[in-house]
Amino acid sequence: MLKLSVVSWSQVGKPVLLTVDDDPEVLRAIERDLRQRYAERYRVVRADSGKAALEALGELRKRNEPVALLLVDQRMPQMSGVAFLLDAVKLYPESKRALLTAYADTDAAIRAINEARIHHYLLKPWDPPDEHLYPVLDDLLEDWQAGYRPPFVGLRVLSDRWSPKSYALREFLARHQAPFRWLDVEKADRDAEVAAAIAALGPDSGELPIVFFPEGSYVSNPESSELAARLGLKLRADADFFDLVIIGGGPAGLAAGVYAASEGLKTVIVEQDAPGGQAGLSSRIENYLGFPSGLSGADLARRAVTQARRFGVQVLCPQQAIGLRVADNYRHVMLSDRSELACHAVLLAMGVQWRKLDIPGLERLQGAGVYYGAGSTEATACVDEEVHIVGGANSAGQAALNFSRYVRRVIMLVRGDSLASSMSRYLIDEIEKTPNIQVEFNSSVAEVHGEGRLDAISIRCSTSGDTTVVPACSLFIFIGAEPRTDWLTGQVERDDKGFILTGPDLKIRGKLPAGWPLARDPGLLETSIPGVFAAGDVRRGSVKRVASGVGEGSIAIQFVHQYLGDR
Repeated sequence: MLKLSVVSWSQVGKPVLLTVDDDPEVLRAIERDLRQRYAERYRVVRADSGKAALEALGELRKRNEPVALLLVDQRMPQMSGVAFLLDAVKLYPESKRALLTAYADTDAAIRAINEARIHHYLLKPWDPPDEHLYPVLDDLLEDWQAGYRPPFVGLRVLSDRWSPKSYALREFLARHQAPFRWLDVEKADRDAEVAAAIAALGPDSGELPIVFFPEGSYVSNPESSELAARLGLKLRADADFFDLVIIGGGPAGLAAGVYAASEGLKTVIVEQDAPGGQAGLSSRIENYLGFPSGLSGADLARRAVTQARRFGVQVLCPQQAIGLRVADNYRHVMLSDRSELACHAVLLAMGVQWRKLDIPGLERLQGAGVYYGAGSTEATACVDEEVHIVGGANSAGQAALNFSRYVRRVIMLVRGDSLASSMSRYLIDEIEKTPNIQVEFNSSVAEVHGEGRLDAISIRCSTSGDTTVVPACSLFIFIGAEPRTDWLTGQVERDDKGFILTGPDLKIRGKLPAGWPLARDPGLLETSIPGVFAAGDVRRGSVKRVASGVGEGSIAIQFVHQYLGDR
């Protein structure tokens, strides 16, 4: 019998007192006395055998619940109290351990102090408990509380740091602002929580990474769609028709969503990765109007999503647009799950992605020491290490400052001979004042090296022509910007780099594209398809700044209203 599963969620989080005895009468008595004294601060769990108790501890460990006390009868069939404690200490090494024993077994209990590392033994019967039970347990629990740190409540990810799948999963959770703790399997020999999580899983747990959920369940090597469903993220819209479909949930898309919905348009945002776009990965944005102390990209995204949803915007994420067509005077957006959204108007606000470096070895080691961009959470994985950052623009500068708080040294590799032409002055000043940031100008990565994980990079100096191989375990790349517009090939006009043409840029030698069907010219942010607009970084000629994206997204709604009014 195991009294564990019938528990109100209001109790979860209280440290557990686990008592084990095969005698039902004794078990009821000890449970009664424990509840009478400790129920306000602890949760009492009972089991009628060592086997059942180990199962209970395994479930508690999966939920990362603390166990303060193991109070166990010595003389039980199949598994003695000492044998149980020898196994239990592997799951909960910090728990206090006490043995219930008859007078005849006193010698065995004394020997168990050394064998099972028990902290105390109690003689049965213990009446009255105020004299023979509570003083001992009070002392044990007071000692336990002195070293107790409340456990993390949220998702836990057990994985190998150098696994690309693990990195993608951690980035997914971080960008969706799902609180999680990362348990590095490589630290099992020196981290009790990691060792306990591995022990609780058993041999048939599946392949890494493994995600533990707060209620005790876990999934092995999950796909992002499976994880999104478990997290309650919205993947499907509540309707098939909208006034406005916005593709992209970065600053431009979120601003457009807020303004459109607040002005009465039925609006949905479709975001491929996570709200916030590239800006959402920024560890600190210092020059955004109205925030004198700065704010993180994740905080900006969270505030914007909350504001959009308050006005009724549906945010589908992660969900990908894969096609666009016009039929019967409506616009239709095809999604990656083969569903379709029909609408009056579309706003393309997909933003940009980091440009890929084409150098030997890089693709093979991506996610295993080589990364494009870096969320603020990634810095904690590099504590006391040396990291290399490629890039000289604002994103690279913000990342360097964030990493400098955790790592031994940050080495920035900048292709040019100065930061002045590519980075805001306030960031340059901060970098110059940070002693553990080293900037190497006229430098680029020529090759990366490693088997299974990054262990070195080749750095080429453009002034001397020399190439030097240096040890490296983490390389973060922040260069260039490429629009995500391949799926629009043949639909809307783009330039040779893939950026979307709008308004006056659509005219070539004073003439509009052959397919433009209306007598009027396209609006300022309108594409080569009437009723389809573009805003933010994905649009040619846009200013690549967060505030500019917000401004364009807001302005685009005025053009949407004009288009709808002319229909």
